[in-house]
Amino acid sequence: MIRSRRAVAGLVLLATLLALVFAGPLVAPWSWDDTDFAALRSGPTAEHWLGTTESGRDVFAVTLRGARTSLLIGLAVAVISTGIAAVVGTAAGYAGGRLDRTLMWGVDLLLALPPFLIVVLLAPHLDGGAPVLIPLLAAFMWMITARMVRAMTASLRDREYVLAARFLGVGAPRVIVRHVLPQLASLLAVDASLSVGVAIVAESGLSYLGLGVRPPDVSLGTLIADGHGAVAAYPLPFGFAAGLLVLIVLAVNLLGDGLRDGLDPASGGAR
Repeated sequence: MIRSRRAVAGLVLLATLLALVFAGPLVAPWSWDDTDFAALRSGPTAEHWLGTTESGRDVFAVTLRGARTSLLIGLAVAVISTGIAAVVGTAAGYAGGRLDRTLMWGVDLLLALPPFLIVVLLAPHLDGGAPVLIPLLAAFMWMITARMVRAMTASLRDREYVLAARFLGVGAPRVIVRHVLPQLASLLAVDASLSVGVAIVAESGLSYLGLGVRPPDVSLGTLIADGHGAVAAYPLPFGFAAGLLVLIVLAVNLLGDGLRDGLDPASGGAR
């Protein structure tokens, strides 16, 4: 990873963005939910560094709040979806037989469903917000990785150290945790890092359509939706939110690609 320029660039950019998103509100003059009725859609000033929105909220503070929401949702979705893929894939690959066929049938069924259409149909009937959005997105992001994990686990199942552990009477869960998952760590790490970007884009798209994060909370998607109508006359609210979205997705994708290159030299080697 250290030799991968992509990984280093992604890590540095992501660390900078995380510092901005989480430390920025501590030094900002205004909180994200404060309203300055004396400055409605004003330009940048010493008091409002990036101006205010149409409702009088500080653009800098409210955008950092939206970025934090999107980041936390993306991280949570990535962890949950990768965890599901690891559990289902290792169970199917290690057990084989009927359990393998049953789990893979469920994976194939989910792969055949149109995930975005299902989320769009379900979201209006739910309360919305991160507690609903996170499991909803995670439910449709683990199947392909589960198939990869299942194939790798099936190949590891017949290795000498695994067979020796099974011969000594070590239980399947312990064998998987001690001997199988460490061999899959690089795959799961790359998958989790890349899934963060996918989840953030998905959340932003749903929030832009009014199907994700809902008032009074904000995300990058809701801020982009609020600011696009007046982008020609007053571009700061839209531009800052859209710029942060692009940089965050770029950072996690660079990190994921760099990890893949660094951990699997055959895929391209260190760059």
